[in-house]
Amino acid sequence: MAQGNSPARPQTAPDPNEELVKVFDSEQESEALVVSGLLESAGIDSTVTSTDAAQNVYPGVGGNIVLVREEQAEEARRIIAESKDDTSELDVSGEPR
Repeated sequence: MAQGNSPARPQTAPDPNEELVKVFDSEQESEALVVSGLLESAGIDSTVTSTDAAQNVYPGVGGNIVLVREEQAEEARRIIAESKDDTSELDVSGEPR
């Protein structure tokens, strides 16, 4: 039995023509991808963009930035900050307590 017309699924990725805001940057692509995944799991669409400069001209310059829609930037920054607070309590030293 066919179901009735369902509404079109809203676009999930940021529209390239809308204003995006940087909420995080890192020299490590893996760290930027983890933050992007954290935001995605909270329902905030994001994109990771490389800011690498020509290494023969600007050695060591560059990195990766996480961009979100302007209206979601404040919530994204809050989620990132809370995540940093949570991980700062982890003991990764390997020493017994």
